Amino acid sequence: MNTQDINRRIRLVMDLRTKGVRDANVLGAIERVPRDFFVPDAVKDQAWDDMALPIGRGQTISQPVVVGMMSQVLEISDRDKILEIGTGCGYQTAILSKLCRRVYTIERHKYLLEHAEARFEALKLRNVTALAADGMKGWPKMHGIEQAPFDKIIVTAAAKDKPPQKLLDQLRVGGMMIIPVGPSGEQVLKLYKKETEEAYSVRDVMPVRFVPLLPDIAEDAEARSQMAGA
Repeated sequence: MNTQDINRRIRLVMDLRTKGVRDANVLGAIERVPRDFFVPDAVKDQAWDDMALPIGRGQTISQPVVVGMMSQVLEISDRDKILEIGTGCGYQTAILSKLCRRVYTIERHKYLLEHAEARFEALKLRNVTALAADGMKGWPKMHGIEQAPFDKIIVTAAAKDKPPQKLLDQLRVGGMMIIPVGPSGEQVLKLYKKETEEAYSVRDVMPVRFVPLLPDIAEDAEARSQMAGA
């Protein structure tokens, strides 16, 4: 790592601190995870700026302040098992992997998932399990093994009016889920805490802009359409 790269990382961390991301573990993870490794070559010079960037298939890598705030409000501990909906390029996943015991992450675009998994392998992230699936249905039972309930759930695409019930069902009592909710232009990041099997508390965190949360595994035709409109 050269001096310029180190300075860019330090500058980003200082910038995030002034914007409200003050959890030392979260800031440490953001400083250690090489964001430039997760973005296309065409935008690598902007990787350490606090801005969202395109990653292909009509998707984006989230603004670092959003990644930081989503991670911070979940109050992640090294004992937590986390479900992530929307792997994307894998940057948020990598941040989570530095904070928790294990991350289970779902992506509906197979192309994005394959590249994300290659990055996890290159960075030797051994506590990440990734799957191409419909994230709105939660983590499926596999080989007779049920991973739910999860301590924390993070969703990196926006639900139209409320979180999918199947995701709420996979959250343990006392667990928390962070998810953007609302139509385009009116999205708010909301933190849900499962107080009992039937009751949740909810608080607004910050206004955001995310791609919509969609069902099923994306087909190639959808991916081409999103790329054309990006």
